[in-house]
Amino acid sequence: MSKRDYYEVLGVSREATGVEIKKAYRRVAMKFHPDRNPDNKEAEDKFKEANEAFEVLSSGDKRGRYDQYGHAGIDGQTAGGGADFGDIFGDIFGDIFGGGGGRRSHVRQGADLRYTLELGLEEAVRGTNAKIRIPTSVTCETCDGSGAKKGTSPENCTTCNGVGQVRMQQGFFSVQQTCPRCNGSGKQIKDPCHKCHGRGSIDERKTLSVKVPPGVDNGDRIRLSGEGQAGVHGGPPGDLYVEVAVRKHGIFEREGKHLHCEIPISFVDAALGGELEVPTLDGRVKLKIPAETQTGKLFRLRNKGVAPVRGGSTGDLLCRVVIETPVHLTKRQRELLGEFQDIQDKEGHRQSPRKKGWFDGVKSFLDIGD
Repeated sequence: MSKRDYYEVLGVSREATGVEIKKAYRRVAMKFHPDRNPDNKEAEDKFKEANEAFEVLSSGDKRGRYDQYGHAGIDGQTAGGGADFGDIFGDIFGDIFGGGGGRRSHVRQGADLRYTLELGLEEAVRGTNAKIRIPTSVTCETCDGSGAKKGTSPENCTTCNGVGQVRMQQGFFSVQQTCPRCNGSGKQIKDPCHKCHGRGSIDERKTLSVKVPPGVDNGDRIRLSGEGQAGVHGGPPGDLYVEVAVRKHGIFEREGKHLHCEIPISFVDAALGGELEVPTLDGRVKLKIPAETQTGKLFRLRNKGVAPVRGGSTGDLLCRVVIETPVHLTKRQRELLGEFQDIQDKEGHRQSPRKKGWFDGVKSFLDIGD
């Protein structure tokens, strides 16, 4: 069976550059790779055909003979010839399996950390300076994070010669894999540091000062740059993210930039009106209760809420009135309330319009039901 033209196999023109040939081969090889096409003989044959075409066209000498004499010019020279599949197979396997080809640096940035900081509502609204104590790892000062004994340094891995990967032959092509001895770092520590035992970092607890800006709320995060885990083998440290959690308050509830509270008042104050002292985060203020106030009525105190941490107008304090029924009545109080009830009954429903409306609605509902 005659062989197909190598340029046709890769889908490139005869004037294609080396970069274009490599990109075309990578595309075809990924499409017909056996791991993506298990038990597919046709795909396997096309994969081998692409390997053979790339081996010839990626070599200047072989490509010249092929262009001049065709397949006759390179017959017998395409079985493991001069093409280097290492890098390109590293790219292909990275795309297929989610890994990355090439050497991995042994110097890596440390991990980020998270710390939950509990605050009272007043601290969150006004801002504060908080002290926190956290467990962490810091760069070993004895070895400067290298992990090697003082006066020595990490050496190239004897298995991969410092590359971080080893090449394994699998049939007619080779595959690059992470070096099992150095885990891809390319380095070995023959004489580890006596203080960190080759880790390059030591465990400590440290106290940090956190400046909390006014107006923070649940879930807000404060970033402390460079206060995370120490880097690996001298790499830069990670960051520490301090997450705010505001404790429940005994009086106020927060909703964004607004505060809410309930104010219990007597039914006498609700009926006759009066003046109350209301607590705010800035101190007490006087609130005038008009006569005939109903339970559930909201009073808005402007600018007595929270100034948002990201800017904008200050919120309000919303006070909800709740009428409290008196308990532990004296005999005289019961007598007076009884007299009050008798007078109110004579006045009819004029003094209780909501009650009258509710009973009218009930009556209408029952009549329909009948």
